[in-house]
Amino acid sequence: MSESEKITKLKQLIKEEVFVSKTEQKIISPSGMESNWLFDFRNIVLKPDHLNLIADIFFDVFRNSYPFQVGGLETAAIPLISAVVMKSRELGIPVNGFYIRKSRKNDGLQKIVEGSLGDEKIILVDDLINSGKTFMKQLEILEKMGKKVQSIFTLVNFRDLRDYAFLEKKNIKLVSLVALPDLGIPFLGKEKERPPLNNFEAVWYFQSPDPNYFYVVPKSTPVLDDQKIYFGSDGGNFWALHQADGQVAWKYKVGWHAKGKSIFSAPALYGDLIYFGAYDGNVYALNRDTGRPKWIFMEADWVGSSPAVAEDLGLLFIGLEFGLWNKKGGIAALDLETGEKKWQYSMSEYIHSSPAYLFKKKAMAIGGNDKTAYLFRAKDGKLLWSFSTQGEIKASFAFDADRNLILFNSFDGNLYALDADTGLPAFSFKMQAGAYSTPLVFGNRVYISSLDKKLYCLDLDRKGELVWSFDAGARIFSSPVMVEGNIFFGANDGRLYEINPETGKLIGFFQATERITNPIAYNAITKRFFLPTYANEIFCLSKRNTVNYG
Repeated sequence: MSESEKITKLKQLIKEEVFVSKTEQKIISPSGMESNWLFDFRNIVLKPDHLNLIADIFFDVFRNSYPFQVGGLETAAIPLISAVVMKSRELGIPVNGFYIRKSRKNDGLQKIVEGSLGDEKIILVDDLINSGKTFMKQLEILEKMGKKVQSIFTLVNFRDLRDYAFLEKKNIKLVSLVALPDLGIPFLGKEKERPPLNNFEAVWYFQSPDPNYFYVVPKSTPVLDDQKIYFGSDGGNFWALHQADGQVAWKYKVGWHAKGKSIFSAPALYGDLIYFGAYDGNVYALNRDTGRPKWIFMEADWVGSSPAVAEDLGLLFIGLEFGLWNKKGGIAALDLETGEKKWQYSMSEYIHSSPAYLFKKKAMAIGGNDKTAYLFRAKDGKLLWSFSTQGEIKASFAFDADRNLILFNSFDGNLYALDADTGLPAFSFKMQAGAYSTPLVFGNRVYISSLDKKLYCLDLDRKGELVWSFDAGARIFSSPVMVEGNIFFGANDGRLYEINPETGKLIGFFQATERITNPIAYNAITKRFFLPTYANEIFCLSKRNTVNYG
């Protein structure tokens, strides 16, 4: 059978056994809405004769490119890789295979690439290519490992080949056997809806040694002054880097830490000091020019919370954790200059949440693993009110001064908006999973990210009515940030997203290799973005000039 006859046969298989329309079966999209059609390639790639046909076509295309190795992203690529590897033995031209995990395994060997990588050129395989998002991540991972991809092989392409300009820029050949119009379906995407581009470039890159891949949670969000960027790491080092080039200005090593945790606390700046907590149980105030400690507060067993500064009161608020049976958590107010404890309030469960200081109210809000939100009078710690939810409260709070609302997310899957004076609920919004992020209030809208993989935009003037939602396709731990009129957030697919806040449309992105669980930092003077990953990486990014399709 000739190559063209094999492709014709494959096309017929796709029509008869892979393509599913809504007239045959109910189809639900990632957004939860019904879809008109999809391709269920498992119907053929798990059948020996059909899989053998695909492997035959692959070698018809690439036999003259040998030697090479073949890989792809779990899970759809795995049977295709296996078929090619087994067919290579039959043909007497052995091919090495590997596959790439969607996210790094957080236990065992903690690999992101399974199998051994050789020095041969690489051909990536998959059942289909739509926007190319999954291939972009694979390319970033392999390039970071010093490997070059020569070609990509897919069974179906959803878009005009001109929409895959990112491959042309990298001099990567795309071989796709069947296009949507071959099956009687128009290409996806019109001119104005082309897939957004990677519109960032890395200026410099830094990684702290000994990252801990086990904890997939928000860690130490970086903060900036005019010249330096500050953040903590899993290995116990607190870093100050020069923003211009990523060179180390100084580092400070904290004490011994339990359970592989060290500095999850996001630092706070005030005057010539920088403040943060660590899982050695201490709260630190370091000179931000030298890294030398001015004071250390040592009364807790662990500190994962991030500090909040009340400049007008001269106080620093931070959550504390203890190894005591009936006193596992608490909130303390410390003197900014001396570290002296001014007041403390104890809770029955751990505190991972970070306090938020409400300047106009002279009050401080925090949540706990006891599923309760608290508001205190900031100067003396008097409890003003508390509000119980059905889930742990892990992140910080937002204050909408125009509507006198305090907003926060709970692990019960709700955003809560409470009256700041009474603690009574004004409204709530139900998500499909909990949230490990802080709401962003901007104008009459609030933006919230969730572990259900969505970013939501709600109308504050309409009691939290949904305006739009954006599906990232991966869990979102990081809090959204507004930068020069657009929304930025990262997700577990290693992608930094830039979103139009009015429409919820994707404008652009940057693809990293590791999960992004913290928000970005931005220097409005230099126009540089500082992107952290949960692997203790910092990418300094600048924006490319690109067309906005948002």
